[in-house]
Amino acid sequence: MNELFLYALPVVVFGLVAIGFAVWLARDVLSRDQGTAAMQDISGRIFEGAVAYLNRQYRTIGMLAIVVAIVMGLLVAIFEREHQAARGVVTALAFLVGAILSGISGFIGMYVAVKSNVRTAAAAQKGVGHALVVALRGGAVSGLLVVALGLLGVLGVYGVVYQFAEGELPQIAETPFWIVGFAFGASFVALFAQLGGGIYTKAADVGADLVGKVEAGIPEDDPRNPAVIADLVGDNVGDCAGRGADIFESSAAEMIGAMILGVALFRASGGDTDSSDIFWIFFPLVVGAFGLVASIVGVFAVKPSGTIRDPMTELNKGFYVTAGLSALFLVIICMFLPFGKWQFALCGLVGLATSFAFVYITQYYTEQKYRPVRDIAEASKTGPATNIISGISVGFETTGLPAITIGAAILASYGLGQTVDGFTEDIGVSAGIFGTAVATMGMLMTAAYILAMDTFGPITDNAGGIIEMSGAPDEVRDVTDMLDSAGNTTKALTKGYAVGTASLAAFLLFSAFLDEVDRFSTGTIERVVNIAEPRVFVGALLGATLVYVFSAFSIRAVGRSATAMIEEVRRQFAEDPGIMLGTSTPNYRRCVDISVRSALREMILPGTLAVVVPILVGVFLRWEAAAGTLMVGTIVGVLMAMVMNNGGGAWDNAKKAIEAGHLSEGGKVLGKGSDAHAAAVVGDTVGDPWKDTAGPSLHVLVKLLATITLVLAPLFI
Repeated sequence: MNELFLYALPVVVFGLVAIGFAVWLARDVLSRDQGTAAMQDISGRIFEGAVAYLNRQYRTIGMLAIVVAIVMGLLVAIFEREHQAARGVVTALAFLVGAILSGISGFIGMYVAVKSNVRTAAAAQKGVGHALVVALRGGAVSGLLVVALGLLGVLGVYGVVYQFAEGELPQIAETPFWIVGFAFGASFVALFAQLGGGIYTKAADVGADLVGKVEAGIPEDDPRNPAVIADLVGDNVGDCAGRGADIFESSAAEMIGAMILGVALFRASGGDTDSSDIFWIFFPLVVGAFGLVASIVGVFAVKPSGTIRDPMTELNKGFYVTAGLSALFLVIICMFLPFGKWQFALCGLVGLATSFAFVYITQYYTEQKYRPVRDIAEASKTGPATNIISGISVGFETTGLPAITIGAAILASYGLGQTVDGFTEDIGVSAGIFGTAVATMGMLMTAAYILAMDTFGPITDNAGGIIEMSGAPDEVRDVTDMLDSAGNTTKALTKGYAVGTASLAAFLLFSAFLDEVDRFSTGTIERVVNIAEPRVFVGALLGATLVYVFSAFSIRAVGRSATAMIEEVRRQFAEDPGIMLGTSTPNYRRCVDISVRSALREMILPGTLAVVVPILVGVFLRWEAAAGTLMVGTIVGVLMAMVMNNGGGAWDNAKKAIEAGHLSEGGKVLGKGSDAHAAAVVGDTVGDPWKDTAGPSLHVLVKLLATITLVLAPLFI
């Protein structure tokens, strides 16, 4: 059997199996009870708003993507060393394919989540277990389809470009260098999708909370609040569409980067295109394919009873099954490598252990039952100022354990990979680097299940809103509140997971960038970036600054958009007293329109900044400075993302802990309507743009830096 066909076969088969299983899950969810007419009406409004926003957003992103593809293709054609015209055309087209599939991934995530929310609300009337199954299966549709699209997309682009890729390497090894534009396209769309969706959702959320809950004193998701539909729409376009595009670009960029690093070991093995030597190149795709199988089993493993005490226990059970199967599959797959079987298997297990570590660390900092969230809730007794001080300190504290975990994972996987060097001659790039790539792929094996847990969050959040707005009994709202609290944790887990994969991936993508520079340099380069060199230091400084300025622009965008929302909600309350009396219907559409226009307008500046800065650094200060921007920008971006993601998540769950009656003073419960609750709402509002706009966008920014420098390496030499 042809070796290329042999290694492509499991990717195609398991990718199609995952798509088929996702379709089955979708039919299962969509066949369930949709609840009352009032529930269906609210769900329909959410769906209408989400689709309208995504259509407008993707038209805007599409125009930007076409311009960038043309410019990038021209630059590659001009500065490429050989096959200029072909490389320019392929890079531009691969960019567009990556952008299109990334957009489709985002749309899938949103569509299925919106259709699942009303089914989850209806299932909540039967108990926590029933609602949990519906929400998780709705999320799993997105997770499986997005990861399958990434695998099949990379393999499909590889298969097309393979037909005519030329260079100094054999065709099968040259092709990965030709398709890096695919990863850039995926990152480009993911950044704008995450950024725009985050601005949209937080403009609505902040406006709804500050005017509705704090000023008017009405409950969250109260139908009298004009911003409530925009808030519920935002959960989908931000947390679902944005995260779907994010996970897609993560898997695509990291697989292509690992394939490029695999070329070095392909050559070290002898470079025989008719032997198992090519497995080094296809190893990342095969590992990802088996990860899909593990995720499918993990979803099936979650079958709770009708009444359960802790939804996270059930969700974690599915994750344990997925991770356990992934470990088994990974060890088996590594046995087919030409050499270094056990060393690389251990590297992959290091990656899986890292994903476990990030899950537990994130849970510790964002779940209600642990010290950080309890501290923030306690601080709320003395007002908003102490709540905010406590929340910021928790956010800063969260960088410690993840940084140690990332460092340990890189050192362990690199060290294990290095021990393989003795098996080969002149590897060129140390097998230690490939060890870190294997660790990254091991961590990514659970991506489909992790994304299912993430999408579970906005589905349950929307379900709670539907229950509140439709006037369902309090005991049903108690069910959705329990699931919503778990959903806040799962959303935080996914962000932590994404930051962890971005950290490991940045190391392998940096090495892939050095490979590209080496290929296009006239002589052999030193694979050392000297931070004491002025140009490198300046590039590193600009990389760190980019993270802060990008974060500032993102948060300021939310502030400006939220101001417009607050003014509109106040105006409606003032001009129509019947809204508060329940005799008039608020103008929901007006608030949705404010969020749409604000998000599309405000996402342009920070998104453009993220693309332009690394290009300007590379053009004017050359490749060493671009390497400095990439390295330090990654380090600072990862740390800042953890501060914002976990700090914001802790603020949110501190508020929910108070709402659930877990805070008391002098024997009196300080729940909804108390001064402590008002302080917690203010803290949560401060954390909203942290955890849902700037934080998630930062780990996309980190990977965008890597893919931009990788694609435009010839321009920087």
